[in-house]
Amino acid sequence: MGEEKSRSFAELAVGDKASVEKTVTEQDVNLFAEVSGDYNPVHVDEAFAQTTRFKKRIAHGMLAASLVSRVIGTKLPGPGTIYLSQTLNFKAPVYLGDTITTEVEITEKITARNFVKLKTICSNQEGTVVLDGEALVLYGK
Repeated sequence: MGEEKSRSFAELAVGDKASVEKTVTEQDVNLFAEVSGDYNPVHVDEAFAQTTRFKKRIAHGMLAASLVSRVIGTKLPGPGTIYLSQTLNFKAPVYLGDTITTEVEITEKITARNFVKLKTICSNQEGTVVLDGEALVLYGK
């Protein structure tokens, strides 16, 4: 499912990037609500959402954030990566039907501990950043 070939820690380099693209569907939002238990009506009730500042349903912020986890765990650094921390700055809503491009970029390697710092960004089809942050991960078998 789009996994990259595993690389050694030494093969990772500052500036390496990887990304995925996903169109957020109604089914994604409904399944995320079911898994998380977050049935906030702004996510699951169109009539309610129309009364909000967004005027229609929006995806859970953590659904968008989960796309960062997808890139980190399957592409860069890749399989075997363990999250240590993640900052998240929610910049704009993600609407059902939006296509989100999620990119991570290695900004630092901490060789003594096999830690990798990554810049994380999610943008919609118009190029608007919807989420950004920084991740610290442990990489290496």
